[in-house]
Amino acid sequence: MAATEPALFAPPTHADTRSARNRHKHWWNVLAVALAALWAFPIYWMINSALMPAERLRSTPPLLAPLEPTLRSFGEILGDSLFWRSLGFSAAVTGLAVAISLVSAVLAAVALSRFTFFGRRGALVAVLVVQMIPAEALFISQYRMLDGWGLLGSVPGLSLLYVGLIVPFTVWMLKGFVDGVPVELEEAAMMDGCSRFGAFFRVTFPLLGPGLVATGVFGFLVAWNEFTLAYVVLASGDRLTLPVWLRTFSSNLQETDWAGVMAGSTLVAVPVLIVFVLVQNAMTKGMVAGAVKG
Repeated sequence: MAATEPALFAPPTHADTRSARNRHKHWWNVLAVALAALWAFPIYWMINSALMPAERLRSTPPLLAPLEPTLRSFGEILGDSLFWRSLGFSAAVTGLAVAISLVSAVLAAVALSRFTFFGRRGALVAVLVVQMIPAEALFISQYRMLDGWGLLGSVPGLSLLYVGLIVPFTVWMLKGFVDGVPVELEEAAMMDGCSRFGAFFRVTFPLLGPGLVATGVFGFLVAWNEFTLAYVVLASGDRLTLPVWLRTFSSNLQETDWAGVMAGSTLVAVPVLIVFVLVQNAMTKGMVAGAVKG
């Protein structure tokens, strides 16, 4: 009688399965690192160019690392009074625009989510249509409007335009967060003696913390980085936002100071990084508070 032959296709063991999973996980990690490096390269190149002497920027082949790093471009910018005035102007415009946008968006989102009224669906569609209108189509009317009100080149004037730019999308975002809070929580609070206004601010509003942070970050990024509206509206040479201020490094008669542009871009990005660091903590606290109160 012939001896039993070994099976040609043995079933995979637990060790083989785990090894295959580890190989797949390894390649996914490699892909993630490669994509992260690709995404971070423009940021590295900006900082690298800011630290490089101006005469080295156009060297051939390009230098991937500053052999003689210098902070001269940063020093020139930090010593420029126009940079600090532009920083203060951008901070004031962005802060005012985000604050007004959040208040308006919260009220609109609650009304669209909690109340049923004639034209509610049309209002939702109108918000979406307004978001789809190109900003360039409104430049002339916006300029004439601010000119008639005497708000050209002012913080309230530019903030008003940014509010119109930010509010439509933030209404849609916040409406989703309000829809996610069960209306039964407000009804239970009203049964315990709260008014509708009190139930909203005692129960619903604290649970909207993550949504308010997310929409606030969106509004901050739009207002902080916006260029075209500010360039059209700000007629005065000494009242500029930071994106418009960056344009002062180039002109039609002189070549662009790329070292200054890169150093200025790096400094403009610093407040954005600070906001994101603060937002991470705020979002964590908001989600924890929502879980406790829900």
